[in-house]
Amino acid sequence: MDFIQSAINKARQERRRQGDPTPSGSPAAAIHPQASAPLASVRADDAAPTPSRAALWAGLPAITPDPRALDRHHIHARQRGPEAAAFDIMRTKLLHQLRAHNWRRVAITSPTPHCGKTTLALNLAFGIARQRELGCMLLDFDLRRPSLAEMLGLQDPPQFADVLSGAARPEDGLRRIGDNFAIGLNARARTDSAELLQRVETGRIVDAIEQAYAPDAMLFDMPPMMVADDALGFIDQIDCVLLVAAAGSSSMPEIARCSDELKARCNFLGVVLNKCRYLDKSDAYGYGYGYGQGYGPNGSL
Repeated sequence: MDFIQSAINKARQERRRQGDPTPSGSPAAAIHPQASAPLASVRADDAAPTPSRAALWAGLPAITPDPRALDRHHIHARQRGPEAAAFDIMRTKLLHQLRAHNWRRVAITSPTPHCGKTTLALNLAFGIARQRELGCMLLDFDLRRPSLAEMLGLQDPPQFADVLSGAARPEDGLRRIGDNFAIGLNARARTDSAELLQRVETGRIVDAIEQAYAPDAMLFDMPPMMVADDALGFIDQIDCVLLVAAAGSSSMPEIARCSDELKARCNFLGVVLNKCRYLDKSDAYGYGYGYGQGYGPNGSL
């Protein structure tokens, strides 16, 4: 996988080279040239101190998810318990991979809709955020069919896609759950999602957000691969990717085709077989809950 990671790094460097340099050298100018505090660009001879990571996270508007909505959408990893066990094991394996390879960005996609990729992404994010020393960021990049806000039970979510287009600042599109979980939500779909995700400027904006907020894990809820080219158009900006398939609906040819495409473009962590409702207890990590199982290319996550 070393040559794949090298290609990813070269693509990012080329993207930065193509863009205009920011006059202040700060990440804010790349995000939004007219942004105001806390990520304002300033003249080099009159530069104010860059806000700390803690200050930036604390400045994000806080939200409280609706517990009933979370339960309805099978979001169990917000707290310890038997139903969170499978997600917690997956979280631990994922964090091990991120630390071992110095990765941060994780894309989560699926072959087709209704495989449970967004459910998995949100559970993983809550599980990571339960480790209080870690900062986790989950961004809704399924711009054709955003659903994270609905799963959280939010009535008036922001539009993170406006941040990606340069029309809004990060703090306008991000919300905070607790102290260490930031989430980018979308209130409505975008008809130009593929074009937006493939822009060079979009990649620079994501780079700037990562540099400013420095999350330990940055998860991207991507669109299904066989619906449109949105996911493949952004995949070279990602460190690694998980593919979520649904037992009973995803076919082996679909899984194989998507796996091969991802392996050719990114560091492929493996396939999560979701909705395994009829596994016996020994197959469901001993907890009697077979909602998600992880299978990697070599038997790992």
